[in-house]
Amino acid sequence: MGGLITTIEDFSKYMAVHLNAWPPRDDDETGPVKRSSVREMQYPWDVNYLSANAKTPTGRPCPNVSAYCYGLRWAKDCDYRVYVGHTGGLPGFGSQWNIMPDYGIGVVCFANLTYANTGEINNRVLDTLLALSAIKPRALPASAILDQRKSDLLRVITDWSTAKASGIFADNFFMDYFPDQLKIATADAFAKAGKINNVTTVIPENQMRGYFIMQGETANIRISFTLTPENPGLIQAYHMDVVGK
Repeated sequence: MGGLITTIEDFSKYMAVHLNAWPPRDDDETGPVKRSSVREMQYPWDVNYLSANAKTPTGRPCPNVSAYCYGLRWAKDCDYRVYVGHTGGLPGFGSQWNIMPDYGIGVVCFANLTYANTGEINNRVLDTLLALSAIKPRALPASAILDQRKSDLLRVITDWSTAKASGIFADNFFMDYFPDQLKIATADAFAKAGKINNVTTVIPENQMRGYFIMQGETANIRISFTLTPENPGLIQAYHMDVVGK
């Protein structure tokens, strides 16, 4: 709508800048705008519509919610897939671009028809691409401090009497959690899981929150933790759950 004149090839470079902002990471900045600023531009600041009767291009019912960002449109469907982009049109043309930040893919469509429904075309293209390629969301790399706190936790949970002296917990931790109770809960979890055969890598939810799985003979133990926003981050929240194999 701003009257930009460009080509598919050049506009794809603009889309690549948006895709390159994900996943959040500490790599060197190479773009014209910081990756964190691009992600802020894509943030759904103004949630404005719930489409309860929406369907996928194949006709499957799939409600979605949409929002407005900084000059961009954001949407999330019933499969938790996020789309970021925008439509445009004036007499004589219509256009739309859509990226899926979690998957690292995007499409753009230009048409020489007034307000052409290019969004429907792009939705079909993305839906088909995901179905045929079986592409999975890009994994967020674990930060060094998450890996470190995982190792620290593995040492502490075998003997919670050392927790206060370990230096890995935030000031609030022992106001919310009590070592004696944690010791009892841990013993109960290990009794249910049996011998621990493997411990997975940290699965990050963001750079300060994640979980890992202790895989046992009869059950698995999921340990989730959240760090404080300081350097280095300390553990402020902790949960241990016994889950099925």
